[in-house]
Amino acid sequence: MLIKRSVAIFPSEITSRNLYLNRREFMQVSAALGAAAGFAATGLGIPSVAHAGAKLPDVRKSALSTTGEDLTPLKDVTTYNNYYEFGTGKDDPSETAHKLRTRPWSVAVEGEVAKPKVFDIEELVKLAPLEERIYRMRCVEGWSMVIPWVGYSFAELVKRVQPSSKAKYVQFTSLADPEQMPGIRMPILDWPYTEGLRMDEAMHPLTILCVGMYGEVLPNQDGAPVRVVIPWKYGFKSGKSVVKIRFVEEQPKTTWALANPREYGFYSNVNPQVDHPRWSQARERRIGEFGKRSTLMFNGYGDQVASLYAGMDLKKYY
Repeated sequence: MLIKRSVAIFPSEITSRNLYLNRREFMQVSAALGAAAGFAATGLGIPSVAHAGAKLPDVRKSALSTTGEDLTPLKDVTTYNNYYEFGTGKDDPSETAHKLRTRPWSVAVEGEVAKPKVFDIEELVKLAPLEERIYRMRCVEGWSMVIPWVGYSFAELVKRVQPSSKAKYVQFTSLADPEQMPGIRMPILDWPYTEGLRMDEAMHPLTILCVGMYGEVLPNQDGAPVRVVIPWKYGFKSGKSVVKIRFVEEQPKTTWALANPREYGFYSNVNPQVDHPRWSQARERRIGEFGKRSTLMFNGYGDQVASLYAGMDLKKYY
């Protein structure tokens, strides 16, 4: 399927990455000292690219690497997060997610597939050529960002496990470890965090399995070591720190739909015509800008994905 360039958005100012790099220097140095001791013990000598901030090798540009949009400052993408496993405040993940151990890591792929498999994270990173995808990210709360993710189409993994004709949906399950994730100790949501897609949504080339951003390994607070990104849906649909991918016949239960089905439907496509029960979705605040802008239908990806929902009542199936 051809991926067409999305609708242009008015630019916002880019903040220098140096500001963010200085801010996180202390945590990086501390992590590096611990990693160096580990590598010395194993005789490997030089650490791999596994740690956050390390450059990912051989990341190629894609048709969506040039969008005419300015990127959200890296410092905002890494310090303004919703990741309740690490706390409910926007800055909680950046303060507590350093406890997350992203190596070793594995992702179990199971359910209605001919070739179920447990993938090691290193195998997943190398499963297909990594490419940059600059996507809008629209939060259901009414704010947005523009982020250069690194990954590949989720369909690449799907091809390798060969789903059966019974596979109508895909369910993603995130890690839930109270020792590493302080938010798990609070009964905020029904853990572990789960999300789901219809099979055609999962197979769409815009849906990616993501292992990095800004050309670097994913920071813990942004979903390391592997997450899903679906740019035409509200951000909470894109599950972080995935440990299980299950292909199923029935529509899977998803965390926010279970918590409040009136406010968070299964599809959760970005739709400025369907308000959240407690606020309008017609406009959004782009992080780093003053004022608000109009929200685009399907977050501006309607030319690519609207056909997936032909004939559906998008107010009923929100």
